[in-house]
Amino acid sequence: QVQLVESGGGLVQPGGSLRLSCAASGSGFSINTMAWYRQAPGKQRELVAGINSGGSTTYTDSVKGRFTISRDNAKKTMYLQMNSLKPEDTANYYCNADILLRGTLQLYDYWGQGTQVTVSS
Repeated sequence: QVQLVESGGGLVQPGGSLRLSCAASGSGFSINTMAWYRQAPGKQRELVAGINSGGSTTYTDSVKGRFTISRDNAKKTMYLQMNSLKPEDTANYYCNADILLRGTLQLYDYWGQGTQVTVSS
């Protein structure tokens, strides 16, 4: 069974930094695209950043130049380095991955449980 587990959230002052991690556990699978989403209270979930298996990245405009997404394929782990954090970055951050189960030709969409990021003085 495949699981995605996020960590690294917390409370930080404006201008501060946090590093989120998303580790995939289980066996018999490979990971295609991975992404970070976030959802603030009363708002829809939005894509923050994505990274494919080759390392190509994409970011939503509001985080460009401040956030960096990366992955370690050997560790099956994705990271989100968040710098110059703003109060509007406050949200629950979710890890997402498109996973190919061994023996199948279909990608399955997996989500983590979320980790809270709060930016406040």
